[in-house]
Amino acid sequence: MKSESSPVAAEFAEPATGRRTGLVLTGGGARSAYQVGVMRAVADLLPRAAPTPFRVITGTSAGAIVAANVATYAGHFRTGAVTLERVWRNFHVDQVFRADAANMLRAGVRWLAALLSVGRLASPPDALFDNTPLRQLLERRIDFGRMREALATGHLEALAISAAGYSSARSFAFYESRVRPAADGSPWSRGVPAELKIDHLMGSSAVPFLFPPVRMHGEYFGDGAMRQLAPLSPAIRLGADQLFVVGVRDDRPPTPRSADAVPSFGQLFGFMLDTLFMDSLHAGVAQLERLNRLLAHSSVPNPEGLRHIGSLVLVPGADLSAIATRHARQMPRTVRALLRIMGAANDEASELLSYLLFESTYTRELIALGYADTMARRDEVAAFLDTGV
Repeated sequence: MKSESSPVAAEFAEPATGRRTGLVLTGGGARSAYQVGVMRAVADLLPRAAPTPFRVITGTSAGAIVAANVATYAGHFRTGAVTLERVWRNFHVDQVFRADAANMLRAGVRWLAALLSVGRLASPPDALFDNTPLRQLLERRIDFGRMREALATGHLEALAISAAGYSSARSFAFYESRVRPAADGSPWSRGVPAELKIDHLMGSSAVPFLFPPVRMHGEYFGDGAMRQLAPLSPAIRLGADQLFVVGVRDDRPPTPRSADAVPSFGQLFGFMLDTLFMDSLHAGVAQLERLNRLLAHSSVPNPEGLRHIGSLVLVPGADLSAIATRHARQMPRTVRALLRIMGAANDEASELLSYLLFESTYTRELIALGYADTMARRDEVAAFLDTGV
């Protein structure tokens, strides 16, 4: 997609000087390695010691984890991008969830006991996988104190992390910000000012069924992509006047699959994840473009104070599910066995694999793809971010 300029309500005060670029990172599990490659390329387009070009940073699910890292290193963008790349280049599944035989067997026995006893002797696990290793990794890598220093120095205006509440049935943007709403701004019912913590990242990335929900703010939360009807809204609400959006799947129709066989559970679940993470993003971008065209061709005065928001969208130039199938054997045997049981171990169900494949051969290829896609548009990206290079 090319850079577009789109209008939104001017609900927050304008920055005193310069552009306020918002970074929007969608969810996507292991696919977020693509976003890491984009960040690494942006770092190479900036002066070596430059701060982040993104004043407002928002993320959902795995994109929230990348966003928090970018915000942590807002004062020195390149250091953050290199650090982030180093972690994702050397990823293994056991850094995200426990996939050893003992843990997988224990979960399976518990599911079986709950089923046979109709829940009387045992309750089913909270989720298919135990993602305690991910929490431990984030506790070592994400420094929210450093992020707050960036807010205090002005290198960063806001960080927002989206998560969906199971009781309220709504997706909320939890944020820390030095931005104040304009006096005439409309209420933001889905925005929650909060002291951001690892719990917000764990809740945002708690894909239903796969990872356990996280209790915070009085209810249990799961993946922020659920019920997220306007993924661009948090960045706009927090004052961004242009958006740099990085998705993890393009909007081309997927490759047709066989229509003869009944879809397996794994294929259905992968389809659900694909819809969960992708549809709202492309719908949001399309809405911005429609609003822009309406405003550009309207001769009627603008009573709602709409303003133009520049946007540049980067999405993969290749099918990440197809890439995942080439690296499927890198998954631990226990996970491969589970995927076979679910009917997700073939090309027909590669979507689910592409979200779970936290293995270095796959993440490295996605990082390289994100880097190459960004550099293919380097002049456009450099002009949009005003990198000075």
